[in-house]
Amino acid sequence: MSTRFGITRGTALVAAALAAVVASTLSGPASAAGDGGDHARRSDHWGVIARNTIGSPVADLRNGPYGSFGVTGPAARPPYGRGSLGIEVADASTSLTPASEKVDFGNEVDFYGDPVGGLRRLGFHVFQTGENVAYGGTENMPNIRFEIDPNLSALPNDNYSTMVWVPDASPVTNRWSGFIDATSTGHWFLSGNEVPACGQAAECTFDEIKDALDDGGAGATILTAAVGKGRDHMWIGAVDGLRVNQNVYDFEADGVRTLRAG
Repeated sequence: MSTRFGITRGTALVAAALAAVVASTLSGPASAAGDGGDHARRSDHWGVIARNTIGSPVADLRNGPYGSFGVTGPAARPPYGRGSLGIEVADASTSLTPASEKVDFGNEVDFYGDPVGGLRRLGFHVFQTGENVAYGGTENMPNIRFEIDPNLSALPNDNYSTMVWVPDASPVTNRWSGFIDATSTGHWFLSGNEVPACGQAAECTFDEIKDALDDGGAGATILTAAVGKGRDHMWIGAVDGLRVNQNVYDFEADGVRTLRAG
């Protein structure tokens, strides 16, 4: 029997077979929504955005959640793969005013310089609990946040704002929701009140806020993209399948996979 580098051909074949089994096991079963297969790729640019974090919140890539107890079927597991982004924020745990925490889990690299006008499809799946509703009402939910350069002709020296999506109430509690579309539900606002009609006290639609930023200037550009929570009510839950245009970001315990939307 021929050998190469001290390993017999038979041993090499057995090792290759074992490696394939291990790889298959580690990849985990796909949910009904799919796991991306060979089309998935990983990004090292996701993590807690330190400068946007207040207090000691948690934004942790984790397995599950599965359940709640008694829940079966697709709603009992993360919509992609085996993991999700677990988020925990408290409402009265700092010495600041307000005393609540805040966290953004996002990406400061991959979206930088992209046009806000190019955003077409946004949203995520959420694991909402009845306790979260008790803490802050039915719309006590995590957000999608884009830090942007507004590039408004009327405010040439204003180079920063945050474009925030506030979801409506989750359609379900104590289980995984379906995809919640940020372009057609909830409302959006700009943190810096650059456009009063789309300030934090207002409720702009996705199309309205994009139109408000399109004032004939150079066009608003993205600085960062994130999922976040705070500063308002206590919330403990999870998010998965963040969608930005054609990409779905699958949060797994060992990293963030980028899947191509079907």
